[in-house]
Amino acid sequence: MSTTHAEERIRAESNTTAGTHSGSAHPGYRTLWRWHFYAGLFVMPFLLVLAITGTLYCFQPQIEPLLYRHRLIVEPQAVPRLPDNTLLAKARAAMPAGSAALTVVVTRDPQRSAEFVFRLADGTQQSVYLNPYNGDVLGTLSVERRFMQVDRMLHRKLLLGKPGELLMELVACWTLVMIGTGIALWWPRGKTGARAALLPRFTLRGRPLWKSIHAALGIWLALGALAFVLTGLPWTGSWGKQFKAFATATHLGAPPGTWGGLALRSALPGARADHAIASDAPATNATHGSHADMDSMPGMVMDDLPLPLKPWAAGDTRVPASTSTAPGAMQPLSPGHIVALAASLGITDGYSIVLPNSATGVYTVSYFPANPQDERTLYIDQYSGAILKDIRYGDYGAIAKAVSYGTSLHMGRYFGVANQILCAAISLGLAALAVTGCVMWWKRRPQRSLGAPARERAAPPMRGWKAGLVLLGVVFPLMGATLVAVWLLDWLVFGRTARSLNRAV
Repeated sequence: MSTTHAEERIRAESNTTAGTHSGSAHPGYRTLWRWHFYAGLFVMPFLLVLAITGTLYCFQPQIEPLLYRHRLIVEPQAVPRLPDNTLLAKARAAMPAGSAALTVVVTRDPQRSAEFVFRLADGTQQSVYLNPYNGDVLGTLSVERRFMQVDRMLHRKLLLGKPGELLMELVACWTLVMIGTGIALWWPRGKTGARAALLPRFTLRGRPLWKSIHAALGIWLALGALAFVLTGLPWTGSWGKQFKAFATATHLGAPPGTWGGLALRSALPGARADHAIASDAPATNATHGSHADMDSMPGMVMDDLPLPLKPWAAGDTRVPASTSTAPGAMQPLSPGHIVALAASLGITDGYSIVLPNSATGVYTVSYFPANPQDERTLYIDQYSGAILKDIRYGDYGAIAKAVSYGTSLHMGRYFGVANQILCAAISLGLAALAVTGCVMWWKRRPQRSLGAPARERAAPPMRGWKAGLVLLGVVFPLMGATLVAVWLLDWLVFGRTARSLNRAV
């Protein structure tokens, strides 16, 4: 098939398929279709990865006990659990020389093992599991190579580090274009009824049937897909960090000191009174990725800590430090004391305690339950047990509160199994959308051509759509650069044939 014939075929088909819901092609239809095609061409392969990895991660509470049953699950016994201090001592004895205890994972589920996270001499992290009733070591797991951690890194950055993180951010942004143009293409016109617009027409055959399924499925999933994108963007590596900074600057995020700026300190009994509890001196920056220096020191942020779950609002929080004028003059409190203190404050189950690894370090308690209103992050002086900082949901600004709810819903945690099923249905539906879109393209694919929908000879101004794309490009600068690149590529490369065809006609 020649390129000219291919263009004529696509142009004729655009007029035919445009009438599926509207009865006739409307001005701007092919322009919208063309942008929908480009967005889908880029997004769909990654959408399959996001759908599969997201569905798996959503069911983490059910999957991990199946994968690691001998480590995570124990037989409940009628005897009391061993003290946390005893279990930690046994965990330390089981780890290789040079290992440092980082985190205590606190659970009171009688069927779950006790978990402690260690940093090994080579800088990697490893979890060790013990039977809480007799102290037997059940096994270890690499934190970095744990199945759900690998799945999470695939979902966030395709295991490609920072480039992959930026790529997935672009995918999320271009999904917004795909959703917007898809709704516009579907929008009923003329005599099209709600039933014809919302339900597939199974009486059709061939590509029209696939198009009907794709359109109906897309409109039902549009709201869920939009929710996934908007709740996932705050966690992205580029725009997400800028969004946190904006929330802080506008006082819509966490209160002052939560995301940095205050180096909280405490003094030992007998220390001079002018040792302030809160210092306005900015904390120095620690080197990210240097796990060997991760000692709960000023300058480290919460995202550097080995917390499997932590509130988004506390993601950039400077970790405060205990100030000791005479190291060793007072024995640090044990993890058991911190567990008892947390229980007295209403935190009894499903949280993590980051241990101080230096004389000036503090205990950090991270509580991230399914209900965002119960989120809490505590910084506790390792000597006196004084609460240096108590960050609660009520302290968050409007943006931080919205992000917390969005995250809980995005991960399928907010309303239990029903939330998980809903997220899985949306994710797998988006995967089906990618498959149907690919089938539609395959059935009309021209030879030796990309197969983009033909251009309109006299496209309308479409000022609203252009303004929308410009706005997206301003809000998401990384996407704005790619929008310009795609437009130039479309005009300079793929548009040559169409311009030649128009001149010939």
